[in-house]
Amino acid sequence: MSEIATARRSRITPERQAELYEAVLDLLREVGYDALTMDAVAARTRSSKATLYRQWGGKAELVAKAVRHNKPGGTAAAVDTGSIRGDLQALTLRSDDCELEQNSALLRALAMAVHSNPDLLQAFREHLIEPEMAEFRSMLQRAVDRGEVRADNPAMGYIVHMMIGAFAARTLIDEQPPTQAFLLSYIDAVVLPALGVSTP
Repeated sequence: MSEIATARRSRITPERQAELYEAVLDLLREVGYDALTMDAVAARTRSSKATLYRQWGGKAELVAKAVRHNKPGGTAAAVDTGSIRGDLQALTLRSDDCELEQNSALLRALAMAVHSNPDLLQAFREHLIEPEMAEFRSMLQRAVDRGEVRADNPAMGYIVHMMIGAFAARTLIDEQPPTQAFLLSYIDAVVLPALGVSTP
């Protein structure tokens, strides 16, 4: 039975999957999480609802995986420029200002939904938060191994909080979307000093 289920779940090609994820993100931006339905996704993507449920199980997992898929190329663990500053800059530069603005709007649309929908919160933890934390831990471990950051630096446990905080607060506080220039400046002014890393 498990082999049959796996075969059924693997029918969607990577290209088709990318199309579905993009449609899900478009719908999220248009109507928000609560108003998004599997019926709407099926209609937008000309898919059967049964196929969507078979592949993703439900709306929460589909949305979490769509957001994860939307992360620009590669992972934090795969970025290795030879310095923690270079790694953080490389992560920031993977998205242009337009993508950063779109992602900021998407984050705002999902923020309330995550906390009022336990299924979505669980899916986000499994597919986004925990992998992201693991990737940043790998990046920081490389910095420790290179001697850039002390292993007992208490700020190491908060680097993701710092990065997401700057990204999310930019619009709230400054009424402007996050930009590459803003985030790069923030890394030099806040994140690296917290890690005990001097900047040029």
